[in-house]
Amino acid sequence: MAARAVRFAPLLRRLAAGMLALGGLALLGPGLTLPIVSVERLVFFVETPSILEILHKLLQDGEQALALILGAVSVVFPVFKGLGLVAAAAAPKRLRLIARILGMLGRFQMVDVVVVALAIFAAKASGLADAASQPGLWFYAASAVAAAASAALIRKA
Repeated sequence: MAARAVRFAPLLRRLAAGMLALGGLALLGPGLTLPIVSVERLVFFVETPSILEILHKLLQDGEQALALILGAVSVVFPVFKGLGLVAAAAAPKRLRLIARILGMLGRFQMVDVVVVALAIFAAKASGLADAASQPGLWFYAASAVAAAASAALIRKA
């Protein structure tokens, strides 16, 4: 009985990793489209941008280089990472190296969450504005955590 459980352990890890990767992709959608921060200035002016709205505003303001970097790190990389993890969970032997690389690079996805947290702190510390996190930030963070957990399970499978 114990030998049978040992044989199924990698299969269960791969299944869990695939489900976590799919869950991370599902959480990424709201993380990109829902507001990530609420900034209130002078009591009357409130802005609640999402990541995609921030990218659009950067493009409108002529900041193409910054929009390209932010878009690559915040949108393109997490999508390809999630898809790569799903593929690696389905065929771990051939794609184990990809999962390992994605797991190492995935740590940088949380940089967005840290930057927003620092911006909220800076706004509150300055006294000129009040800021608070919004649901989009939490969805985005949950997506990054799910992807990291998926990569860890794939490495162990």
